[in-house]
Amino acid sequence: MSSRFAVVEQGPPIEVFLLNKLFTDDTNKNKVNLGVGAYRDETGKPWVLPVVQKMEKQMAADETLLHEYLPVLGLEQFSNLSVSMLLGEDSSAISEGKTFGIQVLSGTGGLRIGAEFLNKHLKYTTFYYSNPTWENHHLVFVNSGFTQPRVYRYWDPKTRAIDFDGMIEDLKNAPENSVILLHACAHNPTGIDPTHEQWIKIADVMEERKLFPFFDSAYQGFASGDLDSDAWAVRYFVKRGFELVCAQSYAKNFGLYNERVGNLTVVVNDPKLIPAMKSQLTWVVRGMYSNPPAHGARVVANVLADKKLFDEWRGHIKMMSSRVMQMRDALRAELIKLGTPGNWDHIVKQIGLFSYTGLTSKQCEHLIQEHHIYLLKSGRINICGLNPSNVEYVARAMHDAITKFPAQDEQPSKL
Repeated sequence: MSSRFAVVEQGPPIEVFLLNKLFTDDTNKNKVNLGVGAYRDETGKPWVLPVVQKMEKQMAADETLLHEYLPVLGLEQFSNLSVSMLLGEDSSAISEGKTFGIQVLSGTGGLRIGAEFLNKHLKYTTFYYSNPTWENHHLVFVNSGFTQPRVYRYWDPKTRAIDFDGMIEDLKNAPENSVILLHACAHNPTGIDPTHEQWIKIADVMEERKLFPFFDSAYQGFASGDLDSDAWAVRYFVKRGFELVCAQSYAKNFGLYNERVGNLTVVVNDPKLIPAMKSQLTWVVRGMYSNPPAHGARVVANVLADKKLFDEWRGHIKMMSSRVMQMRDALRAELIKLGTPGNWDHIVKQIGLFSYTGLTSKQCEHLIQEHHIYLLKSGRINICGLNPSNVEYVARAMHDAITKFPAQDEQPSKL
C-alpha cells in the first residue's frame, strides 16, 4: 500500500551527532572524541558539577516542590538572577527597569524566541552571522521568518585570527535594522574573540549604521573562568545605550545539557514598553512549546540565589576553564616538540571549548579514518576531549596528517 509520506526525502545528517555515533560504535581502544561540544573531565567522562548534585538532592527531599506548570515565560526568580549575572548587579539598565528576562529552552530556544519576536513584531528580515559560526545559527533564524541571511567575515585562515578589517567592512555595508548575531565570548567554532578595543569599534559601526545586536552567550564563566570578563561585550553595548537581546545558556557552565536551561535577556530604552513586549513574547512561546520545564531552572536559581553555593559554582567553572587552558598548552607543546609544520600559537590564543585548528578537510578525514580521532571536517576540535593520557597520541596523529597531506592551497572547510 502506498503512503502519503513517500514524498518525504532523507534529510542530511547533523555532523556533530553523526560523529558522536561513529565514535560510540568504534571499538578501537585509542579512539578520541573531539567533536561534541560538551565538557569532559581528565578521564574523558562527562562531569556532573558537585553543586548541581547537592542542589538536586536538596530538591528531591523537598516535599513542597510540585510538578505544576510554570508560567509561560518561566520561573521569574531564575530570569531575574540570569539578567543580573549577565549585566552585573550594578547595571543601570536593571536599576532603571529597562531590562527583563524570560526563561527559554537553553541558548537555542533563546535564539529562536528572540528571532521570531524580532521578525514578527519589528518586521526585521535581514540577519548577519560570522563566517564561520555555529552551524545552527542559520537554521534557527531562517526558521524564525528571516528571509535575508548574510555573513560577515570573521576568520582569516592565513593568520588564524580575526579578519577584523573584513568584518568592519561587512558591517558598514549592512542595511539599516539588520540583526547582527554576535558571540558574547568564546566564539564557536574559532575560539578567537575580539579585543575590547575591537568591540568598541564594532559598537561604533553598529551605532552609526543603526544595526541591532543579538548576542549569543553560551559560555559565560566557562570561557575565562570569570563571569564578569566573559560578559564584558554585552555590558559595554548596554552602557553605550544599545537596545539588544541576548540568549543565555546554562548547558556548559552548569553542565545541564539535557535540561535545556536558558534565558533570553532583553534591554530596551523605555521601561513602559516592557508589558506589551512580554505579552507578545507570551504568545510566541505559547504557540511553540507553551511553557518551559522547571527542574533545571530551579537548580540554577537556587544556586545563584545562595552566596555559598554561588561561590562553590564559581569554583567549578574556574576549574573547568583552567583544565581547558592546560590542554591547549599541552597540545601546542606536543606539536612543537614533534616539529609539526606550521605555527601553533593560535591554539593557546583561543579561548573556550573549541579550537579552530586550521586542519584541512583531507587531514581531518585522515585523522578519523586512520587514527580514530573524531572531529568536524572544518578542523574544529573540542579541547575538552583532550586529557593527559591522549594528548600526545592526538598530537602525533595531527603531525602524521599534516605531513602526509600538506595544506598547500586547500583552505579549511567552512561549517
